[in-house]
Amino acid sequence: MHGVTGSFDVVGAKAPLAFFGNLDRARLAHGYLFTGPAGVGKKTFARRFAQSLICETAKPTVLGYCGVCPGCTLFVAGTHPDFVTSEGVVKIGKEGGSALHDEELSARDLVRELSLHGYRSAYRVVMLGDVSFATHEAANALLKFFEEPPKGVVVILTTNGPGALLATIRSRMLEIAFGPLPSTDVERVLVASGVDPEKAHFAAEVALGSITRARAILDGDDAGVRDASFAWFARAVRGEHADASFLRLDDRSLTGAEKRALVGELIELVRVAARDWVALAVAGADIPLLATDQRERIAALPSRDARALVAMLAAIGDTERLANTNVSAGLVVDHLRMQLAPPAAR
Repeated sequence: MHGVTGSFDVVGAKAPLAFFGNLDRARLAHGYLFTGPAGVGKKTFARRFAQSLICETAKPTVLGYCGVCPGCTLFVAGTHPDFVTSEGVVKIGKEGGSALHDEELSARDLVRELSLHGYRSAYRVVMLGDVSFATHEAANALLKFFEEPPKGVVVILTTNGPGALLATIRSRMLEIAFGPLPSTDVERVLVASGVDPEKAHFAAEVALGSITRARAILDGDDAGVRDASFAWFARAVRGEHADASFLRLDDRSLTGAEKRALVGELIELVRVAARDWVALAVAGADIPLLATDQRERIAALPSRDARALVAMLAAIGDTERLANTNVSAGLVVDHLRMQLAPPAAR
């Protein structure tokens, strides 16, 4: 693997591998923002990257770890003092608790952790997976440290909804985009984890490049939302009432970030459905589709001229950009529905 010394076990991630593979430690940034759909390996890459920095075996590259030195041993055991990780919502503060390897760090915890230098390695790595901030105050509490952390501290944020983060935080990070995985990579990961090869092949084919979605499909958790999203698309393009209650946007138990993630999922599936609709209209019934299991539903959609279809694809892109702002999830869904409807129904 180009630019890697030792192990670096990830799938896909060609662009991030190329970027970091050509980077030496002297040019490391203080903060990275890993963006992309759920289930494409952002957090896995972040952890491998963190272990590479903490590994105590000398090597000329940024990526790669030996797996046997004391640093790697502590990292794998989850007890390395220079690796701090958390997932989910960051609040302004909480009662008690330890910051190190906590499942839910507060902004105050992170300010304390970001103020420290490495104990036994040259780097102290703070990773916030699927990060979102409960309030602007929580985000602002960390802004100074994201901008100028102490020397040797590297911050890694991962998110599938970068637009939900404050622009001031995004501007302090170097953004690295992760794209969908090839279905062959998804299938390989599933089979390696013990999934029956035939089931793994089916799930990988319809998961649109996401290991998370493939596992959810196998468990039956994602099939309902996925099918409901394609059905919603079909009703919207016909100008019918498209009920989006399956997104649970009125559920008060869901955070704003969780609702935005669900809308992001809808937009992603709608884009796939729209591309397949265009492919069938332009190339005919024999063209391979991205959503192979939705061929019958998409083929039954009413025809539109090529100009209208191109405009629809552009409108979906505009809706995605709208979703990456502070506009409410419900309004984003309404906007998308209007953009998909036939002109006479708008």
